[in-house]
Amino acid sequence: MGKGKSKVAIIGAGFVGSASAYAIALRQVCTELVLIDVAEDKARGEADDIKHGLPFIGQMKVYSGGYECVKDCDVIVVTAGANRKPGETRLDLAKKNAFIGKSIADSIMQHYNGGVILVVANPVDILTYLFAKWTGLPAGRVLGSGTSLDTIRLRSALADRTGIDISNIHGYIIGEHGDSQVPAWSNTHIAGMQIDDYCEKNNIELTEEIKEEIRQGVVTGGAKIIKRKGATYYGVAVCVATLVESLLRDSDTIRTVSTVMMGEFGVSDVALSLPAVIGSTGVKKVMQPTLTEEEIERFRASAEACKAVLADCQG
Repeated sequence: MGKGKSKVAIIGAGFVGSASAYAIALRQVCTELVLIDVAEDKARGEADDIKHGLPFIGQMKVYSGGYECVKDCDVIVVTAGANRKPGETRLDLAKKNAFIGKSIADSIMQHYNGGVILVVANPVDILTYLFAKWTGLPAGRVLGSGTSLDTIRLRSALADRTGIDISNIHGYIIGEHGDSQVPAWSNTHIAGMQIDDYCEKNNIELTEEIKEEIRQGVVTGGAKIIKRKGATYYGVAVCVATLVESLLRDSDTIRTVSTVMMGEFGVSDVALSLPAVIGSTGVKKVMQPTLTEEEIERFRASAEACKAVLADCQG
């Protein structure tokens, strides 16, 4: 980034893209932010709206433009795509958004000269894999937001159940950002204690049935918001802003992002989420936490579910 300057492009100025731009501006994550959308007036309006509030919070260059603006970007965020409708799963979106995504990838690569591509559009695992293939970029340079938000939803649910500050709860959702996602219960801890041990010693009920209720709550969290207000964007926007910040600062943060698997737990040729070290070059290292055999099998089943959709998209 050099001399403290950093440039971010957000492709898609809809609910998620514009909310992400706003969250990035509020956190003063970068020095230059550009919104790109086929609806040029929408992108211009969102950029101007954010820009007019900037004098109260700091200095940033915020504007709209075309794909030529991805040149010299440190991070390119892809949020554009069809919205998920009430009752529609993320995977139902696959064929629609794969078609849109291919056009976006081609347009990016006409001007691309470096930087990380962060895919946020759904279904994020399918599109992360396809963007990696379409762009031909080095391993880890394309990543997806994956189960980053799901992981926070899991920790939030456990904070509510245990009464412990969420910052002291450590655990991950792995696999697909969708129905087949897997809570890694064996790696969920409070104060260094495995979650089952902690709950047992503190007389907190956490049965297998309750665990499944929590998992279902995480899986359906986004769909419930969509049913109530038509779309979900604030939570994911904050998630995007923090991911972009970690990438720009090269902070080697561990986040559950989606990346193309290269043999982890016997899984390859599909994008899924595992805890990973992220920095200025994207995914630097994918972690393989110690899991139970059941968790590994469920992770592999999640991979197969995504591969089936990929086969339909590429067929």
